[in-house]
Amino acid sequence: MASHPDVQGFFDEATNTVSYVVSDPATRICAIVDSVLDYDPSAGRTSFQSADRVIDHVRRNRLELDWILETHVHADHLSAAPYIQEKLGGRLGIGEKIKVVQDTFGRIFNAGTDFQRDGSQFDHLFGDGDRFAVGSIEAHAMHTPGHTPACMTFVIGDAAFIGDTLFMPDFGTARADFPGGDARQLYRSIQKVLSLPPDTRLFLCHDYKAPGRDFFAWETTVAAERAGNIHVREGVSEDEFVAMRTARDKKLGTPRLIIPSIQVNMNAGHFPPPDPDGNVYLKVPLNRI
Repeated sequence: MASHPDVQGFFDEATNTVSYVVSDPATRICAIVDSVLDYDPSAGRTSFQSADRVIDHVRRNRLELDWILETHVHADHLSAAPYIQEKLGGRLGIGEKIKVVQDTFGRIFNAGTDFQRDGSQFDHLFGDGDRFAVGSIEAHAMHTPGHTPACMTFVIGDAAFIGDTLFMPDFGTARADFPGGDARQLYRSIQKVLSLPPDTRLFLCHDYKAPGRDFFAWETTVAAERAGNIHVREGVSEDEFVAMRTARDKKLGTPRLIIPSIQVNMNAGHFPPPDPDGNVYLKVPLNRI
C-alpha cells in the first residue's frame, strides 16, 4: 500500500485556519480536511472564496473526492462542508463524540427538540482506532480530546491531521477551556500524537505566527514537536503542562466567531432553516445563566 499522500494546504488569514486536500498519487482519490466558509460577522454575509480555491484545486488536478473530514467542531470558523459536498460529492466524517458537543451546545443555544443530538447530520462518525483509506493509502482515526471532547486526529499514510491539538513547536498547544475541554486530557492526547513515528508529518489547523517569526507555518513533524514544542517538549510532566495550560487559558479571550461557528458546525455546516420571512437567523445568548 502507498503511504505518502500529496498534501496541499490552503491558508485563510481571516481566521488563521488551514484547510487541506490530501490525495493518493496512484488513484487520484482525495480527502478535504477542515474546510472554511467565508463569513463577515458585521454584515451577516457568507461567501465561498476559500472553499472555491479548494474545489478548483481538486478539479484542476482531476482528483476524486471521497472524504470531507472535520477534526472537531471548530469555534473560530464556519465549515464549508455542505457547499463542497454539493459541488464534489464525498462523505462527511467527524468523531463520534460529536454527540457530546451537540448535547452540550444544544442546551447553550436552546436548540430545541428538532435539533438531533445523535450525529446524524454527518455521513460517518469515527471511533478511536477506526480504519479507512484514501485511495490506496491506509488511514486511521485517533480520538484526541482535550481541546474539545470530539477532537480527532486523522492519520493518512505518513501524514497526520491533528486539528487544534498542537501548534507549531514555537507556538505550543491549543486551549482547553471550552465546555468539555480538559487540560489533562489534552496532555494525554498529545502524547498519543507524539507516539507516532518520528518522521510523521503533522499538519495543523491553525497558525498565528509565534513571536519573532514573520511567516505563517502549518507543517511540522513528530520529532520536531518532541524536541522543541514550548509547552510539551520531552521532559515536561503532565502536572507541569496542566498548571501552565490552566493559567494561560484564563488570560485568553473568546474567539471572535465562536457563536456562529458552533451553531453551524455542530450541525455539519448547515444553517438553521429560514424563518417565515425567508431569512436565516442565528442565536446570540445574552447574559446567559
